[in-house]
Amino acid sequence: MKPTLLILALLSFAAHAEEKNLFNGKDLTGWDGDAKFWSVQDGVITAKATADNPVPHNTFLIWKDGETENFTLTLKFKMTPGDDKKFTNSGIQYRSNVIDADAYIVGGYQADFEYGNKYSGILYEEKGRGILAKRGQKVTITQGENAKKPKIKVTGETGKSEDIQAAINKDDWNEYKIVADANHVQHFINGMLTIDVTDETSEAPTKGVLALQMHQGSPMQVQFKDIVLTTK
Repeated sequence: MKPTLLILALLSFAAHAEEKNLFNGKDLTGWDGDAKFWSVQDGVITAKATADNPVPHNTFLIWKDGETENFTLTLKFKMTPGDDKKFTNSGIQYRSNVIDADAYIVGGYQADFEYGNKYSGILYEEKGRGILAKRGQKVTITQGENAKKPKIKVTGETGKSEDIQAAINKDDWNEYKIVADANHVQHFINGMLTIDVTDETSEAPTKGVLALQMHQGSPMQVQFKDIVLTTK
């Protein structure tokens, strides 16, 4: 593309893009979740489970002011495990569906992260097809023997899993970026591309809710801030 045409294309995209800050830094206006777990503390969204207040199932804080379709989402996250340091896990749902509004249960695409060394950055489908791309993979998904068992072909590598893990601050804030354009999605953590997925199946979600996950399990805390959604 000629430089002049490229500049015009970028200006056209900027004119049509809409950027929203989804969290006001004060309260959960625009969000809905179980108040037993979700709150705002010290200016950040905080989900906390304790031995006296355990999470009975994966529960979600759901953004109520729109849906995600084609977009770029950036946010910062931080996890703090309980004293036992057992496995803790969380994630960001997008293009997802509310399965049980009263119990705050959501299913669909999830940008995963954990206080561990394996799953941060993968593409997981909650209540659906499971792991669709492991960290460091570029994949194409096609129809399989049934809806929940697609064919997943690894077509390349986004980077070494251990290098991605080395860039993650376990006990501090990290930036997650999700880019979704039609049937192509990408995840980034701290600027590193963790997965690149083209979903060619009829089950590929094209539109749905955005939500933050509080995973059942050991006592833990997960926090979010600086949540910015840019839509086309």
